[in-house]
This record gives sequence, C-alpha cells and structure tokens, in this order.
Amino acid sequence: MNSIFTIAIIVLYVYTLITTISVLLLENRNPVKSLSWVLVLLFLPVIGIIIYLIFGQNLRKQKLILRKTYRLNVGQQTNKPDKINEDSINNGQLNLIRLLQKNSEAITYPNNKIEIFADGKSTFDAMFTAIRNAKSHIHIEFFIFGNDKISNKLRILLIRKAREGVRVRMIYDYWGSFFLSRIYLQSLIDAGVYIRPFLPFRLRFGRSKINYRNHRKLLIVDGEVGFTGGINVADRYIFGNTLGRWRDTFVRFEGSVVHGLQQLFLSDWYFVERKLITDKKYFPEPQEFEKNLVQIVSSGPDTDWEAIMQGISSAIMSAKKYIYIHTPYFIPNDVLNNCIQMAAMSGVDVRLMIPTRSDSRLSDYCTWSYLGHILEAGVRVYRYKKGFLHSKAIVIDDYVSIVGSANLDERSFNQNFEANAFIYEESTSLHLKQLFERDVENSEEITLNVWNSRKRTQKLKESFARLFSPLM
Repeated sequence: MNSIFTIAIIVLYVYTLITTISVLLLENRNPVKSLSWVLVLLFLPVIGIIIYLIFGQNLRKQKLILRKTYRLNVGQQTNKPDKINEDSINNGQLNLIRLLQKNSEAITYPNNKIEIFADGKSTFDAMFTAIRNAKSHIHIEFFIFGNDKISNKLRILLIRKAREGVRVRMIYDYWGSFFLSRIYLQSLIDAGVYIRPFLPFRLRFGRSKINYRNHRKLLIVDGEVGFTGGINVADRYIFGNTLGRWRDTFVRFEGSVVHGLQQLFLSDWYFVERKLITDKKYFPEPQEFEKNLVQIVSSGPDTDWEAIMQGISSAIMSAKKYIYIHTPYFIPNDVLNNCIQMAAMSGVDVRLMIPTRSDSRLSDYCTWSYLGHILEAGVRVYRYKKGFLHSKAIVIDDYVSIVGSANLDERSFNQNFEANAFIYEESTSLHLKQLFERDVENSEEITLNVWNSRKRTQKLKESFARLFSPLM
C-alpha cells in the first residue's frame, strides 16, 4: 500500500513539474531566464516548484494595475501640456521622447522648476518644508518607511497636518516597510491619515504576488510641488549604517510635471483603494518656469513594455559625447549591456559608478561578473568609497538626465513598480555631471588589469552569482 502511495506521489510530482515547465516555456521569455528557472525546478525538487510559484510567475500580461482605467476616467481631464516644439530638440532626443510616449504614455511636461538634491539631510529638509507648507493635500508613497528617527519625524509632521485639516494619503510597500510597527501605523490612522499597503501578503498558492513590489518614491503637495528619486524614508541617508552614509539623488519639481507625479500616485491609489479621485483641485493650473521638458515614466508588471529599460537604452544609444551612470546594482540585461558597450566602442565617454559594497553580497558578486566586457569596450568604472552609493542617476551630453527609483537590474526592469523622471534641460544635466565628477574624487577606478587580477575564489563566487542574475 505504501509503495502505491509513493508511486502516486512521484507521478503527481512529475506531472506538476512537466506542467510547470511547459507553462514557463510557453510564456516565451528570455531564453536565459527560462533556462535558469528550468534548472531551479529540476535541481531543487519540490522546493523549486514552490519558489517558482511564489517568485517566478510572469504577471505582466495580467495587468496588476489597470492604469488605463484610471487614465480613461481622470487622465484626459487633468491637463493638456503644450505640443512639443520639435525645432528645439535634436533627432536623438525627439526619438527618445516619442519612444516614451509610445511605450508608457509618458506625457511631456514643459516649463518646470527643477532642483536636485544629493544628500539625505537636504532632501528631507526640502520634503519636510513642503509638507509643513501644505494647505490642501499631501500624497506620499515610498518603498521603505523605516521605523526610526527620520521616519518618526515624518509621522509626527503628517499627524499635525492631518489634524489641521489637510488630506493626507500614504502608500507603503508591504514588504519594503514590513517592520513598521502597528503603533506607528495606528497613530497615523487615528489622526485621520489615509494609509494603504501595496500588495499585502495573502496566502494564495499558485497566485502569489510577493515578488512584485512597489519601489516608487513619490511626494506630491497641493498638486504644486512634487518629489521623486531613489531615496527611502530612513536614517541611513543621514546617519549612515554599517555601509556608511547612503548617497542618493532626489528631485524637487514645480510646474506642469507635478501633474504627472500626481497622476501616477492617484493611479496607485486607485489600485490600493479602488476609488477614483476626480476632483480637479488635485491638478491646479501650473506656473511656468524655465524652458525644459520632463517625462514621468512608470514601469512594472502593469505595463506592456519594459519602458524605463527601453528609455535608458535609447538614451544611451543617442549619446554623442558622454554618458555618466550612477547605480547601486549593475546587473543589466543583454539589451542594456550591449548598448553600453557599443556606445563606449563608438567613442562616447562612458563612465559607470557603483558602490564599493552594497547591501547585497550576491548582487555585488553579480555586478563584478559584468564588468569585464564593458571595461574591454572602454567604459571607465569607479567604486564609490564614501559610504554606500544608492543613487540611480544618468546624465548624457549636457541635456538628457534620468533620475528615479529604477536600478539597472532585472528586478527594476520587470518585477518592481518603478518611476523615473526623464529631464531634457542643460542646467540640470550640468548639475548632475558636476555631482558625478565630485563623487569621482571619493572613488577608486577599476581598471581592466585590476579586474583581471582577481582571485580565483572571487571569480568562482561571481560566476555562481551570475547564474541567478536573470532572477534578481
């Protein structure tokens, strides 16, 4: 009897394994990623299937957030930015703008005031000042709200504004902010703050969305001031941690582009609350500032295309003079990797800055495995030593700047909900360029000779980590 039961279990497992692999192959993913998952399923019996059901399913076609539903109901009546003056934009930039309009419906917003922040203290000072001055509403959305000094300072400020009658809405990622205490959240709720978690964990075997996280960082105040970038609400950006002080980049906007940030937040709110917010007070008539254009590009499992990855790749391929890249994790897919190599080999000055050590040893090893070919292509690579480089910023040819939440890795391109600002303005680009050059002074350059002289044990660790790169 026991032998029959054992055979039945084995047959059921083999059937489940074959079915799972068949579904995986029929999705027509990147062959390398598909092969990685097949190896996980084959060499990790039972556990491999569980890991795949939790982390491996491709939910892009299921449209986790029906953003188009929100746009159809609200987006058309919020604002109508001016038509692009194509004569003032070169063909490379115009092609990039059109691409982002097509792959993510990214509206071009003209005449904005733009301010860049490169450290935690100035960033939080600017955000808290905007919150203190709020008169109508505060919309705030971050991946991580740390239960620490800076986060509690924010909590007290939000409670005060809510009690003053300001409408406060807050979205936090369920896993990113997993350690937020009940007391923290309840104190906000009791004060009248509207709080919703993004994709809270629910035990639905075979339908898990635990692998899809909201990595966006947004703050919109009164529909007039907006912030976005790479920072989270945590002490590490001011006081540091075992990795040192975290270096990040954040942007403050005034002008028409704040409508783009507002639309993104309200579409996320529609997802977590299932409530359409249509009041035009959230989209006040914007002031006009300097001549520039900005596109807010959202990407994730809710989009048809890998919009941010495509935008970054297109921007790189349009470069004529230089490309400076900040990223904490450099685990590019083949498209982006080839674009960077081709740009360098065509004579463009390509420079990449990564942290000396990140908060993930597996990611560090994986990053190092990608450096050989880009060094051979002529890319100059720097390791930032003054703390942990968490900035996600790219500047190209004194005119195109890209700042946001997306890392250069598979998770940001496919699995996370991300938001990046594509900025077309000389002064912003020159500022980011100066910041990069300042960071070079606190970095060490990795040459091809240094990379080739790594220990064999280091190379083995990198090769092992790289096997998991399509899954990271």
